[in-house]
Amino acid sequence: MTDSPPATGRRLRVLAAMSGGVDSAVAAARAADAGHDVTGVHLALSANPRSFRTGARGCCTVEDSRDARRAADVIGIPFYVWDLAERFRADVVDDFIAEYREGRTPNPCLRCNEKIKFAALLDKALALGFDAVCTGHYATVVRGPDGRRELHRSADLGKDQSYVLGVLDERQLAHAMFPLGDTRATKAEIRAEAERRGLAVARKPDSHDICFIADGDTRGFLAGHLGAAEGDILDEEGHKVGTHQGAHVFTIGQRRGLRIGHPAPDGKPRYVLDISPVSNTVTVGPAESLDVVALTAIKPRWCGAPPTGPAAFTAQLRAHGAETPVTAEPTGEEIRVRFAEPVRGVAPGQAIVLYDGTRVVGSGTIATTERAVPAAAPDRR
Repeated sequence: MTDSPPATGRRLRVLAAMSGGVDSAVAAARAADAGHDVTGVHLALSANPRSFRTGARGCCTVEDSRDARRAADVIGIPFYVWDLAERFRADVVDDFIAEYREGRTPNPCLRCNEKIKFAALLDKALALGFDAVCTGHYATVVRGPDGRRELHRSADLGKDQSYVLGVLDERQLAHAMFPLGDTRATKAEIRAEAERRGLAVARKPDSHDICFIADGDTRGFLAGHLGAAEGDILDEEGHKVGTHQGAHVFTIGQRRGLRIGHPAPDGKPRYVLDISPVSNTVTVGPAESLDVVALTAIKPRWCGAPPTGPAAFTAQLRAHGAETPVTAEPTGEEIRVRFAEPVRGVAPGQAIVLYDGTRVVGSGTIATTERAVPAAAPDRR
């Protein structure tokens, strides 16, 4: 059954992370309605908030901080702003830049959940005597048959956010609270609930972009930090078919923006197959060359006890991606994964999250892939 950590039937001291959006505001309000002693906190993630997103599109702006404070006032809970800008810069922003520099494709939202909301924030909360951290994520924490905490998908699979929480371990889950996870209310109904509660964020737009990229231009952001470095675009046989201004602005599976001057011999579109930061080359080819049959993931994070051997699971490879059947086996500090059917668009640096039904088993960072048809040109896999 679903219950509130760390124990049912008692009033908890809850720290509600309030981004300034509607979901986190309603989550805080529901925690307060449940009788818990709730304190709201907004995380200041930039030393200069105006350098991050404006126009109510992210979670790092002056406007967001004010929106969160107004929501806390309406709910009737204490509210604070905590400065985690230095930690966020080191663990999320710098990590994002470094991963692209190495030709990988990171997910900063997972890193933020792992390093900021359920590490830096949770550790500080526990040190101050709080029992749990509450967020507006759509996922559920369930007590399993053995009494351990488990992370499960949201009741509404259309809004499920368990993928970006797949980095949480059992200790963190024991102190996590997701009041929206067991509701099947549509987003419109969540907004209507916020309206009934008198929360001004009821009509605030959702954020879909990376919060620390002010204008949403990821390519421009990376170019500004990593600079321009002209290199070759190669086909699978190693023939030069174009040039680029920086391998770091490409990702595996990318089709648009390649700027190749002439079509492929078969007239079909070409996709990014590999990125080599050492040689500063990008290899392109047909869609079928993207088919991946197996991968190795590193930095495993288990939401409970890890599997003891190879087992059948389903896997999700991106935040809004579909599940695919796999066989996965932990081997020390790695996870070996083989797909039942080839999949496409798998890039090193992405996270793979394993599921057993609705339960999140664990996650890992994709390090290498095995293609159904290996590329002829040298690559870095």
